[in-house]
Amino acid sequence: MVLLLLCTVVVCIALVAFVPRYENNKPIKPVVACATPEKACVFLTLTGLAPFDTSQVMVNSKLIDASLRSGLSWLMQAQQQNGGWGAGTHARQNEFDPHAVEADPATTALVGMALLRTDEKPFDGSHAAQLKKAVTFLLNAVDNTPAQMVNITTLTNTQPQTKLGKNIDVILTAQFFSNALHYMGKNNSLKDQVSNALQKCVGKIQQAQDNDGGWKDGGWAPVLQSALANNALEGARDMGAKVDDKVLDRSRSYQKQNYDVKTNSAVTGKAAGVMLYSVSSSARASAQESRVAKETIDKAKKEGTLDQQAEVNETNLEKAGLSKTEAQKYATAYKIRGAAASKAQENNVMTGFGNNGGEEFLSYLMTGESLIIGDNNDWKSWYEKMSGRLVQIQNGDGSWNGHHCITSPVFCTATCLLILSIDKDIEFLIKTK
Repeated sequence: MVLLLLCTVVVCIALVAFVPRYENNKPIKPVVACATPEKACVFLTLTGLAPFDTSQVMVNSKLIDASLRSGLSWLMQAQQQNGGWGAGTHARQNEFDPHAVEADPATTALVGMALLRTDEKPFDGSHAAQLKKAVTFLLNAVDNTPAQMVNITTLTNTQPQTKLGKNIDVILTAQFFSNALHYMGKNNSLKDQVSNALQKCVGKIQQAQDNDGGWKDGGWAPVLQSALANNALEGARDMGAKVDDKVLDRSRSYQKQNYDVKTNSAVTGKAAGVMLYSVSSSARASAQESRVAKETIDKAKKEGTLDQQAEVNETNLEKAGLSKTEAQKYATAYKIRGAAASKAQENNVMTGFGNNGGEEFLSYLMTGESLIIGDNNDWKSWYEKMSGRLVQIQNGDGSWNGHHCITSPVFCTATCLLILSIDKDIEFLIKTK
């Protein structure tokens, strides 16, 4: 009875919030949920007054497909004339009009990756024209940047930069270029330009690495920018770009230091004190090495070098033919990815900051990708929980927006679409060299 009364009060408050509010003669968009769970009060969840019980969610493919379609439709309307998308500035977190902000490379790259993932043949599909305009926008951003300049935009204090780091534009752009090359056919006229731009981005990212293996100017939660930089370098290398192995090794070591497998706990000092950011970053950054460890053991079992019950550990990796140094490195990555990914799926960790900002959505994305890359079938149960959560908090117009920090509906919608369509990108995610 008390819970029912509380829900009723919150619903009434939320309905009052639907009355348009104005700032500088512009209406401020209210947060609207398009569907309510049967056994939870979604308004309590969205206002941070109650945790979301992910154990009650079941996946529904029809709802997910409808959610993807409405989200994509909203994003297409949000594209600007120059081909880009923008998140807006940190100072104007209440600006939800996608055409009232300047387009930035980080947000454009994120939307571009969503377009790549949600279409089997993105450069020939229904959103091919918008995708090509996005590619051109990002190519121009790279080409117009001096070689000695790390970032690829003159914009400052954008929402992604403030929360994810000053170098996030070049990092996400590199990741987009790598993904785009995967989908481009041999005859795509933009392929050579994208390859060259990717190599330039790699050089800029490597230039910005700090002495500890992380990345400089890391923003509110430095571990997130560093994890995304690690992803970008791995992706670039897998698509043929020249990446300095020493830079990548330092990056992976930095991420491994953020999780202690002995105590099963995260170091959250560089994660703004939020465990979700730390564990999702550690899980994602160690995923490729973890997969190598598992595949090495599986191969040794097939060849008869190891028995079928052999576990993935340093001793068995040495028996499988790796040097002691390699065995130690891959065994450590396997332990960290497994422990961190498991931790990241706990309900109390998934709540992140308490309610969702764009960085929560990015952390969820890294968790899911780490499960798939690490060859862990737990990604299916994770997907059921996460897809149910996202469908329920989608706005009525098809967008998502954050409730703190990165509030941009463009940034959040692109990230949510990447999460909901993660099952469409399995083959690419597990590609390693």
